[in-house]
Amino acid sequence: MHLFNSLSDRHVENRLKHYREAQGWSQGELARRLGVSRQTINAVETDKYDPSLPLALRMARLFGVGVPDLFIDHWEPEA
Repeated sequence: MHLFNSLSDRHVENRLKHYREAQGWSQGELARRLGVSRQTINAVETDKYDPSLPLALRMARLFGVGVPDLFIDHWEPEA
């Protein structure tokens, strides 16, 4: 019995771009506020990179939302 499906089967809805654009910020501006590179923000927004937990927490705090509001995991456990 597998506790988890393959990570490649997962679908996490990434809403970082939505929250960034709602603030009127460029990727560079968001990167500056978070202390990361613009390339990091681009990679997260295009699902090429999953942020570390500390970075996800900083992102959520910056936007005043919870991590699950930024990254919605649609994974369901098997019965």
